[in-house]
Amino acid sequence: MSDLSEYKFTFAGGVHPPENKAITEDCAICQGPVSKQLLIPLSQHIGAICEPKVKKGDIVKAGDVIGDCEAFVTAAIHSPINGVVKDISLGSHPVLGRVKSIRIEVDQENNQPRQPSVEFERAVDVSRYTPEQICEAVKKAGIVGMGGAGFPTRVKIEPNPRLPKKTLIINACECEPYITCDYRIMLEWTNQVIAGIQLAQKSSGCGEVFIGVEDNKPEAIRALREALEETEGADDYKVVALKTKYPQGGERQLIKAVTGKYVPTGSIPPMVGVVVLNVATAAAIAEAVVCGRPLTHRVVTVTGEAIAKPGNYYVPIGTSINDLIEFCGGVTEKSAKVLSGGPMMGIAIADLDTPITKTSGAVTILTKEDIGKAKYKKRQTPCIRCGRCLEACPENLNPTKIAHAVKYNRFDISESYYISACVECGCCSYVCPANIEITGHIKTGKIHLARQKKQMPQ
Repeated sequence: MSDLSEYKFTFAGGVHPPENKAITEDCAICQGPVSKQLLIPLSQHIGAICEPKVKKGDIVKAGDVIGDCEAFVTAAIHSPINGVVKDISLGSHPVLGRVKSIRIEVDQENNQPRQPSVEFERAVDVSRYTPEQICEAVKKAGIVGMGGAGFPTRVKIEPNPRLPKKTLIINACECEPYITCDYRIMLEWTNQVIAGIQLAQKSSGCGEVFIGVEDNKPEAIRALREALEETEGADDYKVVALKTKYPQGGERQLIKAVTGKYVPTGSIPPMVGVVVLNVATAAAIAEAVVCGRPLTHRVVTVTGEAIAKPGNYYVPIGTSINDLIEFCGGVTEKSAKVLSGGPMMGIAIADLDTPITKTSGAVTILTKEDIGKAKYKKRQTPCIRCGRCLEACPENLNPTKIAHAVKYNRFDISESYYISACVECGCCSYVCPANIEITGHIKTGKIHLARQKKQMPQ
């Protein structure tokens, strides 16, 4: 195992907001609530939406497939618990608003909380599994990118002769402020993560492996190094210490920082021979292949100064944010806003019945003081042409010109400034001294353009 932790890899642009990770970084992963009902969206991934494979009144067991699709780019949905299908209808979704969902009434008497697997107390012999077995297990388990994007993992790790994969990068940066779920996974499920990395390397055929960790997580770097030293076949894995900077964990920024390769706008990492997997995704791969367990639970950070018992919780997918908050002792009187995700890219939640999905890494409760510090709550002034947004943009865009084009309904001009290349990281809004909500304008422009193109004749 090669160690590159003395180097500080990074990318151009970005910002360094207050980390606020001390709230939960020492909180071990604990069992989350078992709710009376789960609301499980049939769209939790990029690609084709699943169709229900159950109907109202059906009895389901933990691990049963309740949603699937014949498309190549999709991911099956499984029941996390034993229960009865109460309804199939539109339900709240943290990103999409409302989507078709399956509501399951939990069988309270015949459910044991799922525990993290004990199969990984020692190193796993991955030589027992063929690439075909690994890909099939990942497909059946419905695994998607758990860092937020939700791209079906089987598609990423499956060999493709037209786009041979050479480099596997494990995204262990967790650059978003407040969130610590991946950090705890690295510390507590280290062998499981390493096993998942080995399985992903074998199935994808990558010749080199990098594990990128921000340098504000020395304990995680140390834990991974020690585990790799005892793992057969991981001699060439490189633990890369990355400069702590947001959005270091962005896929394109991570690839640039680690390999120096640039992923062109409109392209995907396999086009430059790279596969990127989140650290939680790697853990899920190991659990699926070694234990045959589908992706029905995930670790969620519940954090902020306004939550009674912040921590990292192992939660059934479909658990409502409200149930999770109540399980954590409820919010204090200082609470003012609930986010699905962190403060930079998280989405404000109006309906607390919104469920945890496969890509939900955190629930952040902001205080009135937090919101008072936010730029979008301060008075906006005209752009002063300072150029700070250009310096901060990790995609080398001109965010202000895009935002102004959208503001004045010149969407054709916004496209000429590559609005589609924006990753909506929020760096431009964060550094803007005029307090212009640049990212908000860009999001609005993207939605308008998507609707416009949908209405165009084919």
